[in-house]
Amino acid sequence: MKVDIIKEFKVKGEYVTLSQFLKEESIISSGGQAKWYLQDNPVLFNGAKENRRGKKIRPGDQIEVDHEIYQFR
Repeated sequence: MKVDIIKEFKVKGEYVTLSQFLKEESIISSGGQAKWYLQDNPVLFNGAKENRRGKKIRPGDQIEVDHEIYQFR
């Protein structure tokens, strides 16, 4: 499936964890769901598969999840 839209995500502070990002974007409803979500749904961090919910995402990084690309600022 082709991804057409790149969304921007503003990082408040030095970084945001992958689980915090998924929760803030309403992809999951609680941080505890991140483990299960990442087991069943591919998430790409700067082009590589990522399944660690505590992965630190910093400005300049890119995440692809649910056929959407997020650029972190």
